[in-house]
Amino acid sequence: MLREINFDGIVGPSHNYAGLSLGNLASTRNAGQVSQPRHAALEGIDKMRANLALGLSQGIFLPHPRPDRRWLAELGTTIEGADPALAANAMSASAMWAANAATVSPAPDAADGKCHLTVANLKTMPHRSHEWPATLAQFRLAFADQACFAVHEPIPQAFGDEGAANHMRLAAAHGDPGVEIFVYGVAGGAFPARQHVEASKAIARLHGLDPERTIFAAQSEAAIAAGAFHNDVVAVANERVLFTHEKAFAGKAALIGQCERLVPGFELVEVTEAQVPLADAVNSYLFNGQLVTPPDGETTLIVPSEAREAPSVWRWIEQHIAGNGPIRRVEVVDVRESMANGGGPACLRLRVVADPATVDPRFMVDDARLDWIADVVRRHWPEQIRTDELQELALIRDVEAARAALLEALDLGQLV
Repeated sequence: MLREINFDGIVGPSHNYAGLSLGNLASTRNAGQVSQPRHAALEGIDKMRANLALGLSQGIFLPHPRPDRRWLAELGTTIEGADPALAANAMSASAMWAANAATVSPAPDAADGKCHLTVANLKTMPHRSHEWPATLAQFRLAFADQACFAVHEPIPQAFGDEGAANHMRLAAAHGDPGVEIFVYGVAGGAFPARQHVEASKAIARLHGLDPERTIFAAQSEAAIAAGAFHNDVVAVANERVLFTHEKAFAGKAALIGQCERLVPGFELVEVTEAQVPLADAVNSYLFNGQLVTPPDGETTLIVPSEAREAPSVWRWIEQHIAGNGPIRRVEVVDVRESMANGGGPACLRLRVVADPATVDPRFMVDDARLDWIADVVRRHWPEQIRTDELQELALIRDVEAARAALLEALDLGQLV
């Protein structure tokens, strides 16, 4: 009964454009703009509805406590007393991008036959470095069945780990033994390389992966310098298919050779620089789409509406679908609020291959449950947030009350 479950992060009520993510071009470009938390959360809910309509299994992760008063106390201050930059870090809603929550190895890949999840430390960026305790608390509830899951605390902070955004898996089918690809960075021009190879190797050991079916691949410096702060901005895998830009990896030939040797029926979909310039790929988040297999078996790419607005990108998509390539269908979703802050459809979700019946049902959704969540969002999420009001007491009160209302509606009050 193993299925791929997409767990989407619900966009939190403190969603704002403080421009905190160095190397994330959209985040920097839109710094200081007025955000729309209510609209952003409803966009994410609509994306989940579209997944359900395709027949996919859908889960959720909840917004984290914001402001993060615990983290500010560790720094000897409060949200009222912190300087504006520190306050912005404490108010960030970046946990909505669940692809950075953890690295996941399904049970067929692990020596002990359990699904392993290692929570990411996200140490490179201050605004994300304090996410892991709240993520861990949710995982210990959602994946509490110890016969099926093993939840690991973050890798020590000496080695940066940014979760599934730098991890891919190839397999004949989701429930079959797979090949796991850990993508790390070495250099990125003016921007930091966020994933450390030692973190990736540690996760592979903790998950009990077969070294013969585990690949460590380096991001290309050109990709990081172009704004591919995570691998999932330039490459994504699903079952037998690896969908990638030709400039994604430093050692492309060796990586492809390993995939061809280890993955039965491996299919490479490579987009060349001539077809889609790297800058267009990054700006449109072509590769940050969700590459999924619905029950009808037609490999489907879920892309943001920005992909349709980039001529080179949409031309490539139309030509591929018209041909006999592995990707047979494209679905377009509107997640503009997330995109403006640097996260596309794939950023918003964490893929977990498991039996849905083994997951705490409070973290699984259907259309009716999404209706409840949308109702809470419409009644409690702020309509707009300016970055110069992040320390205003009225906003802080509204943000905290909104999250509390959602936890109460979902019977998850223990996630204080």
